[in-house]
Amino acid sequence: MRIADMHCDTISELYKKRKAGSGEGLAENEGHVDLRKLEAGKSLVQNFALFVNLEKTMSPWEDVLGMADLYHKELEANGSRIAPVFCYGDIERNRKEGKISALLTVEEGGVCEGKPERLEHLYRLGVRMMTLTWNYPNEIGYPALDIRRMAEEGAHNVEKRPGEEPAADWVPFHRRADLERGLTETGREFVAEMERLGMIIDVSHLSDAGFYDVLRMTRKPFAASHSNARAVSPWVRNLTDDMIKKLSERGGVIGINFCPDFLEEVPEGEENPGSLEAVVRHVRHMINVGGIDCIGLGSDFDGIEGHKELPDFSYMPKLAEALEKSGLKEGEVEKICSGNVLRFYKELLG
Repeated sequence: MRIADMHCDTISELYKKRKAGSGEGLAENEGHVDLRKLEAGKSLVQNFALFVNLEKTMSPWEDVLGMADLYHKELEANGSRIAPVFCYGDIERNRKEGKISALLTVEEGGVCEGKPERLEHLYRLGVRMMTLTWNYPNEIGYPALDIRRMAEEGAHNVEKRPGEEPAADWVPFHRRADLERGLTETGREFVAEMERLGMIIDVSHLSDAGFYDVLRMTRKPFAASHSNARAVSPWVRNLTDDMIKKLSERGGVIGINFCPDFLEEVPEGEENPGSLEAVVRHVRHMINVGGIDCIGLGSDFDGIEGHKELPDFSYMPKLAEALEKSGLKEGEVEKICSGNVLRFYKELLG
């Protein structure tokens, strides 16, 4: 069973390590994803996100360009094993040549600093998908989980005095959906330009209001590259059932995220190492809500601390086994592991 993974942060991690003097590369490193692990895990297509934390950079645009340069140098250095994707035909050619396909994405539209014309520059570099926001507001719109607002309100844990119970109507910050702040006017320009270019719109991390703004103003399918089901785990980073239905009806794909907290909420103070069972629960719920054709994988490897039963990409076959053991047919598991993402890319990447 071959795997198409819609999101990992490996290039960003390698970029940080290179700046710190490390010699680790894509061929071999201590993270969740390298070529050894991709080959052991039967990778077909791996999306590599260029993630820039706006709070930790003086120049987000220069950083994203530096990451893109590193990405291309790593692919060139390992050209016998992995090759870039610019259009759908590249995936088929790479498969025939026995190579893994690498698809470049950006996580955090704020790297463009509010300049839609920079999208064309990114597209020429090979970027074929962009996550509009991360966890901060930017020129494009507002995130599902605004960690600046969370810090300002001091609302990460329980808003109460020691020994007191929270008010009956109190809602933890990570469950507070933003139904008012969506795309900005500039954000609408970005979305229109992305559709024109053929760059896939990714709504993971976007606020609820922003999701519906994208839905209203676009006509093409779009993705939630690394999000789960809010009905199973109530983090606002996950999608509501209505979002799952709407995205599925549009022909989009949702990549299941392996972050333990987004998979399963546990009582405060308890360890949440992550389980295959929790991943399967999200998949089964999404099938019931949106149908089998809207589900893919978006591991978030190298962007999450870890998952006990899926500690790196080489363990992906165990997930396929768990899905089959849950009662899914082989063809359904194949759709989740790669088929749905390939269908989506064939339509949108030409």
